[in-house]
Amino acid sequence: MLRRAQEERQEWLPYAADAEGLEHDNLEEQEVEEVSGTKYKNYFSAPRFYCVETICAPCGVVIAWRKFAKAEGVAKILRFLEDIYADPSFRPSYIAIDKGCALLKHIVKQGHWPTWEPTTQIIVDSYHYINHRTTDHLCRTWCNPAPLNGDAPNLVVVDEDKEGRPYYKRAFNTQACEQLNAWLGGFQTVLNRMTVSNFDFTMHVLLFLHTQRVIARQQVRQEEAGDESEDEEDENGVRYGPQEVQDDDD
Repeated sequence: MLRRAQEERQEWLPYAADAEGLEHDNLEEQEVEEVSGTKYKNYFSAPRFYCVETICAPCGVVIAWRKFAKAEGVAKILRFLEDIYADPSFRPSYIAIDKGCALLKHIVKQGHWPTWEPTTQIIVDSYHYINHRTTDHLCRTWCNPAPLNGDAPNLVVVDEDKEGRPYYKRAFNTQACEQLNAWLGGFQTVLNRMTVSNFDFTMHVLLFLHTQRVIARQQVRQEEAGDESEDEEDENGVRYGPQEVQDDDD
């Protein structure tokens, strides 16, 4: 939650009479002016933002973020997705979200399904899916993040354990945003006491640094995987690189 700046609030809304200014904040410089006239304790719109919504790739790279004022409603989520993926050709094949089933219902009821159906399937992330009702036919049929009946082969793959026995596992991480939220929780106390302009800048920098760190880890893993694939073993079990291949004719 963060306080709204004056330019993001209606001017006729009063500033709370019992609101305490932060010691390190200069309200005039930050354009959070107290409205002159009668002071009230009631508000007709939220004086604080409800949450920050993020869009992440399965690897953890942050694609976009936006502040939601009053609630995390499905209409706002759909508008956010349509703004980011205005071109249908850039839409992902799957979108995993905690309110996936509610979002899917809203898309169908509001007539947006014909524009989303050819490109994207809405699913619920694995963390929240276990808490959804088993009697919800739409959620269990269309929003399952790991169906085992073959309806979504791209979501489930077969792997082998240490003993060589096959087992099913999810093809990609559907909890990237939840993991990002857990990381951002470490900065929540500081962020809550910021003005809107400072909050926007700090949040953007944090997400940028987080993305750079994720990309750096991916590059290290790719380099390590490349080194292992380039190394080979001769018949005696000696490892050598591609430039050190021995000639058996000698």
